[in-house]
Amino acid sequence: MVYGKLAITALMIATATSALAQSRDQIRIVGSSTVFPYTQAVAEQFANATGAPSPIVESTGTGGGMQIFCAGIGEQHPDLTGASRAMKPSEYELCKDNGVDDVSEALIGYDGLSLAISRANDNDWDLTSAEVYLALAAAVPVDGEWSANPYTKWNQINSDLPAVDILAYGPPPTSGTRDAFVELAMHAGCEELDFVKDGGFDGDWVEENCSRMRTDGPFVEAGENDNLIVQRLNADANAVGIFGYSFLYENLDTLKAVKVGGVEPSETTIGDFSYPVSRPLYFYTKNAHRGVIPNFNEFIEEYMSEDALAPGGYLSERGLVPLSEEKRAELQKTVLDGEPMSAPE
Repeated sequence: MVYGKLAITALMIATATSALAQSRDQIRIVGSSTVFPYTQAVAEQFANATGAPSPIVESTGTGGGMQIFCAGIGEQHPDLTGASRAMKPSEYELCKDNGVDDVSEALIGYDGLSLAISRANDNDWDLTSAEVYLALAAAVPVDGEWSANPYTKWNQINSDLPAVDILAYGPPPTSGTRDAFVELAMHAGCEELDFVKDGGFDGDWVEENCSRMRTDGPFVEAGENDNLIVQRLNADANAVGIFGYSFLYENLDTLKAVKVGGVEPSETTIGDFSYPVSRPLYFYTKNAHRGVIPNFNEFIEEYMSEDALAPGGYLSERGLVPLSEEKRAELQKTVLDGEPMSAPE
């Protein structure tokens, strides 16, 4: 009886994926706005090299992409999602609950969460993590009390900083870039504050009290389109933008980096993690769609190619910091073999 139910389930999956292959001839990809330009570059290279229809790549944000990706298998569901952080346990469970129980994880390289400003701004910007926190957090120490953020100008935080209004454009809560920025910049900056160090507060306190971005104007959620942030920085020479390194790298003619702790983001400083706001980038493949969606396996092979991933490859030319040769070989084997990921902790 159990065998019969399993056979029926397998038949339903096979029927669903077969129908998917017959009715959809384009690979569909969702996910991180940071991973988007890399995946789009692979899609263009793949289409040019093979003559196959170019994959549809949508910038939905990491969280939004996970929700769409994990909703099920079949023609209405995407084949791959990009992520600027690792899949969360709750997302893994959502996938499993919806029958998406065979997923491969690919850590494709590294990225720096860049703070950038217009080249029209004459100041040499160098901020500590604590100053970033004090400028953008919802709550900060004021006269020995944990209070709503009162700072409106940079020189109120540090008199050596410019006497201009604090205005930063950054990612929304659905973005993996936002998650990473909170963890790597905001929490780190909060932990540098004397109020926190002298108060003996632990990591749980920091996570609970130092994770909220301010909503009173100086921090503006700019959506999932990082190119829009670039446009706003070019329109306002005093505005700061927060986005992945690739967007700074591709716009160095009009933008310049804001150093963090004296370190400027670059391939070297991101790769050795001396730039303090560095992180890994991922994509996740739906293995039930392999061999069913036309050209999906071939697209994955292009993404895993040395032409794409190696130092000097076309993704590093767009700002992706490559993995070491050893880690890259391990990644390629894992993804090309379709090895299923383990449950995240």
